[in-house]
Amino acid sequence: MTCSAGNHGKAVAEAARQAAVPATVCVPRSVDTAKLRGIRDRGADVRVSEFTGYDETEDWALGIAAEEGKKFLSAFDDVDVMAANGGTIAAEILEDAPDTGAFVLPVGGGGLAAGLSFFARERDSAAVVVACQHEGSPGLALSLERGEAVTRLPPVETSAGGIEGGIGRLPFEVLRSRVDRVALLSESEIEDAVRWMIDRHGYLVEPSAAVAVAALLTGKTGRLASPVAVVLTGRNVSIDTVRRIVGGAPRERMAP
Repeated sequence: MTCSAGNHGKAVAEAARQAAVPATVCVPRSVDTAKLRGIRDRGADVRVSEFTGYDETEDWALGIAAEEGKKFLSAFDDVDVMAANGGTIAAEILEDAPDTGAFVLPVGGGGLAAGLSFFARERDSAAVVVACQHEGSPGLALSLERGEAVTRLPPVETSAGGIEGGIGRLPFEVLRSRVDRVALLSESEIEDAVRWMIDRHGYLVEPSAAVAVAALLTGKTGRLASPVAVVLTGRNVSIDTVRRIVGGAPRERMAP
């Protein structure tokens, strides 16, 4: 059993399908319909919570796992997930572009960011890591201010569900000494970045990924002198969400 805003759940469902292992994936009711469909299409038992936010949904999922005697796999608070997620991305970036000296990436629970920053800093202690978050759900920024992991935050209504919620305890222990700065972006800045990527590059990214582009477009990354790698974490977004963002219409409450 796992809990996911979408992409992790889709990956777990695919791995379970290939291994012929049953998988249960719990998702918030605000999950993007494209991600929901992707998980279901891979044969997982999908359970949609009554909660909008990730953190409340994870608590609900943990309760179900305990009741049903199922092993729970965190989307981010797990050393193997951190290494295999962000660690392998960092390894691939530095293999293809060994001169990379700065990394700009989205941060939600922190698994990808922790794995990437650990590998990057092991290779180059001067590597700059800029973490990008939704301003309404700044789990890492708050954790750095308080000196301890803020694992639970009030839900925020956003199209960038992958970066909503608190930070994991294990990722924070990695990130606290490896992140140079945190860029906080608004919903409108994130959606502007989605449109910019389509307009300038003909490339669709989901809002959770566009937060890194938004940080660059707004200058919130600060000055980056080294060759920079911008991590785009996914393109899983429903056509309805794309139409709304491209058309500039106000966002309605999402439901699966």
